[in-house]
Amino acid sequence: MRVVSGIQPTGNLHLGNYLGAIRNWVKMQDEMESLYFLADLHALSMPHNPAELTANTREMAAALIACGLDINKAILFNQAQVPAHAELQWLLNGTARMGWLNRMTQFKDKSGKNREGASIALFTYPVLQAADVLLYQATHVPVGEDQKQHLELARDIAQKFNNDYGNGTEIFTLPDPIIPKATARIMSLRDGSAKMSKSDPSDMSRINLSDDADTILSKIKKAKTDPEPLPSDAAGLEGRPEAQNLIGIYAAFAEESVDATLGRFGGQGFGAFKPALAELVIENFRPISERFTALKDDHEQIDAALAKGAAKARELAAPTLIASYAALGLLR
Repeated sequence: MRVVSGIQPTGNLHLGNYLGAIRNWVKMQDEMESLYFLADLHALSMPHNPAELTANTREMAAALIACGLDINKAILFNQAQVPAHAELQWLLNGTARMGWLNRMTQFKDKSGKNREGASIALFTYPVLQAADVLLYQATHVPVGEDQKQHLELARDIAQKFNNDYGNGTEIFTLPDPIIPKATARIMSLRDGSAKMSKSDPSDMSRINLSDDADTILSKIKKAKTDPEPLPSDAAGLEGRPEAQNLIGIYAAFAEESVDATLGRFGGQGFGAFKPALAELVIENFRPISERFTALKDDHEQIDAALAKGAAKARELAAPTLIASYAALGLLR
């Protein structure tokens, strides 16, 4: 089994990233061959500041390592150091279809009303996402519900390429999704109907991995709730998105079911529950924050770690890229 996943280097990893993806990445590095990349090429699909992209890429690498990614177990790199990602995207552009890309909901969301003014990269970045995983013959890709559509596109592209150019052989492996059963979507502390996001203008909407204990306590105490006491079981959370979110965060950190958490806190008000939640989050984030603070300004160490991972990734990518060129009749 080989797992491949990426994250855009936009800075400020938060609790949602950690519970929804990063913690699972750390677990998977002990269970299967794992490649994790910083999607700096994907960042070009939107307007960006070059200096900030460099800084954010290093900061994100430091945060991932602080969260427990071991560069001696997993392969950690940034896309730009592995040109095969961009090469394979171009080769797959001949197989991908406009109709497939037109159905991608994230393009519609990100381009908004100005679709004509959006970049070509924003429209075609699902093809780059396909290249990201097909390049390494990934068998599994951890995805949230909002990315499942893009993995289905990658499978469609792989299947059509195999059928059109494989001559009876499988050029690409069709990857299967890994969708966490719990904590896949951590919501905003200010709006239980909105996903916790780095792009939310309110810093009070999220808990950043770099937040200190006092900041975490303050954010959780000020988190939006309702006036009702906590129910005794999960069914009682229906229609209470903020309560459901906070209970879900506690259950995720405690590694227990929502019903088990409510078995201890059911009937209590948020005045009693919020300090307990804050204490649990602080306890889990303290070692991560300490490691991140120690590493984030050591650019030499971070760059060396990314270069080491990129060298391994280039080696793994080479056979698939060569096979793709050959299948298309391209001489190199």
